[in-house]
Amino acid sequence: MTDARAIAEETARASYGRLLAWLSSRSRDVAAAEDALGDAFRAALETWPKTGAPTSPEAWLLTAARRKLIDGARRKNTRVLSTPALTLAAEEAEAAMRADKPFPDERLKLLFICAHPAIDAAIRTPLMLQTVLGLDAARIASAFLVSPRAMSARLVRAKRKIKVAAIPFDAPGGQDLASRLPAVLEAIYAAFGAGWDHETGAEADHHHLTGEALYLASLLTELLPGEAECWGLFSLMLHAQARKDARREDGAYIPLSDHNIARWDKKMIAHGEAALAHAWRLCQPGPYQIEAAIQSAHAAARLHGRDVSDDIVMLYRQLSELAPTIGAYVGYAGALAAAARAGEALDLLDSLEAARVENYQAYWAVRAHILDLLARKQDALGAYERAIGLSQDEATRRYLMQKKTARGIPRDR
Repeated sequence: MTDARAIAEETARASYGRLLAWLSSRSRDVAAAEDALGDAFRAALETWPKTGAPTSPEAWLLTAARRKLIDGARRKNTRVLSTPALTLAAEEAEAAMRADKPFPDERLKLLFICAHPAIDAAIRTPLMLQTVLGLDAARIASAFLVSPRAMSARLVRAKRKIKVAAIPFDAPGGQDLASRLPAVLEAIYAAFGAGWDHETGAEADHHHLTGEALYLASLLTELLPGEAECWGLFSLMLHAQARKDARREDGAYIPLSDHNIARWDKKMIAHGEAALAHAWRLCQPGPYQIEAAIQSAHAAARLHGRDVSDDIVMLYRQLSELAPTIGAYVGYAGALAAAARAGEALDLLDSLEAARVENYQAYWAVRAHILDLLARKQDALGAYERAIGLSQDEATRRYLMQKKTARGIPRDR
C-alpha cells in the first residue's frame, strides 16, 4: 500500500504538468482538464493501494482523466467538440506508453498558450506556474506578494478567459512566438526559483522544479535555436545548479567566495559556458545573457584565480540599463563594493525608492555589508537587523548574525 501511494505521489510530481498540457490541448479547456486530472489522481490514491500500482501509471491516469472530461460534459448536457480527437489521441498516447515510449511533452505549447495577449500580462507567469508546473495558488501567491484567495480568483478568471476568448490551442508561430517568448522565459525562471531558495541555495519543498525548469529551458533552445535569450537563460540556470552542493555545509550557508570548488559540477559549468558562447554568437544581447555572464565571471574568478571585479561591475551596469529592476541595482551595488568602490555603492542604494526596498531582504544584507566597509557600525547594525528579520531561512539568519558579531557589533543590540 505504501509503495502504491508513493508511486502515485511520484507520478503526480513527475507527470502532472505533461498530463495537464496534453489534456488541455485536446479538450481546449484548462480548468476542466485540471478538474479531471485532479479526480484521476484522487482515484489513484484510493485504488492503487488496494489493487497495486499499474504498469503504466501515466496511461492509467490519462484514461481516468479522459473519462472524467467526457462524463463531466455529458452531465452538464454540453457537446464536446474535441471528444473524438481526445479519444483517438488518448488511445495513441496510451499505446505509446505501453510500448515504453516517452509520453508526449506539450508543456512548452501550453506555456505559449498561457502567454496569449488576451490574458492579462500580470497573471501570465502565475498561470504558467500553476497549469504547467503544478504549483499551488498559495505558493504562487507568496512569491507574488498577494493573498492566496486573490491569486486563486485571478487564476480562475485567466482560465475562464482562455475558454471564453476561444484562444487557439495551437503553438504560435512567427512574430506571435517571438512576442510571447519573454513571458515564457520568465515563467521557466520563476519555476527554477520556486524549486530553489535563492537566499541560501538550498533546494526547497518544490526541489523537483529545478530539474523540470532546466529541462524546459533545454527544450526551448532546441525549439528556438536562434533566440539568444533562450540560451542565456539555460546558461544562467546551469551555472546556478552547478554550484548547489557547495552552498551549504552541515546546514550552514556558505557564500560564493568561500565555496569549496571541489564540490562544483565542472561538467555542468562547461555546459553553461558553451550555452553562453552560443548566445553571444547570435548578437542579440539581453538580460538573461548578462546574468549568465556574471555567473560565468564568478566561476572564472574561483576556478582560475582571475580578478573579475571590474568586469562584474560593467556587466551589472549593463544589466541595470537593460532591466532596471531592484535586484539588478542591488547586485550592481554589491559589485561596486567588491571592486573597492563602497562609497559609490552606498550612493546607488540611497538613490533607490524607499518603498521598493522596504521589505527586500537582499537590499538590507548588501547595505549592511557596505556600511561595514565604510566603518559605519551603528548604521550597519540597523541594516543587519533588518536583513536578519526579513530572512525566511534559518541558515541565512545565522550567517548574518555571525557577520554582525564578527564586525564588533554586539548580537544583543
